[in-house]
Amino acid sequence: MKRFILFMMAVAFTVASASAQQADSGTATDTTDKVAATAELDTKKKDKSQRFLPTTRRIDRGVDKNKFVYRGEVMLGLAASYGTMDAADADLMLLVDDINFGLNRLAIMPYVAYAYRDNHSIGLRFGYEMLRGDLDNINLDLGAGSDLSFGLGGIGLENESFSWSLFHRNYMGLDRRGIVGVILESELLVRTGTSSFYMMSDGEKNLSNSRNFAARLNFNPGLAVYVFPEVCVTVTVGIGGLYYNNVRQEDLLGEVVGRRDRSGLKFKFNVADIQIGIVAHLWNKKKK
Repeated sequence: MKRFILFMMAVAFTVASASAQQADSGTATDTTDKVAATAELDTKKKDKSQRFLPTTRRIDRGVDKNKFVYRGEVMLGLAASYGTMDAADADLMLLVDDINFGLNRLAIMPYVAYAYRDNHSIGLRFGYEMLRGDLDNINLDLGAGSDLSFGLGGIGLENESFSWSLFHRNYMGLDRRGIVGVILESELLVRTGTSSFYMMSDGEKNLSNSRNFAARLNFNPGLAVYVFPEVCVTVTVGIGGLYYNNVRQEDLLGEVVGRRDRSGLKFKFNVADIQIGIVAHLWNKKKK
């Protein structure tokens, strides 16, 4: 009987030890699996953060590190130009004789802009341009060895136009003090105006009028320099973009006798579209 009791106690102890070892093994396995899954998830997150896709992440080039315009600034600007040209400015005296002409051009463009972010602003611009030219007389004579010679006179052109535009500017400071900066401007412009062209014939003036309409998407890079703490001078140059032009030719009674439409995409350095202006920065919030 005693041997039987000892045998049963040994069997119970063996079964209890085996159950405890199995439970410990299961707990260790679960812990190991959890650690492995956590490590795998961290590896995937790390690989995903290190992987670069242009459509999901951008490279920080630090272009906004040097601030030229601060958020909250209101800018009032003005660009104007006036020029004249006459026979004394022409370098064609060896080819033409008895030349008499004149050309006047006036353009004024005030605008207002607001900086909604550091180095980013949006604004409205109004423009007025007047062009007037007169050719009273010009004679062309290529010499005795050539049979080509002719004369013109009594020709004139007058053009007056108004424009409205919405523009956006990005600034990039070139120095840490924020004195010199680069301007990247995109502009949506609408222009309307009238043109008059006349030519004298047999003592009578033949007049032709036209109404002009233009819509453009322009790109105007430039440079800005602070000459005073709150005032800077800007120079921008038009390099072209998308355009649409409409010209309606009218007679003396106002009836449309002809029409021309033209659209396209053109990029070029336009010397005639250089704008020099002065800008006052109001409510300045520059950091000390």
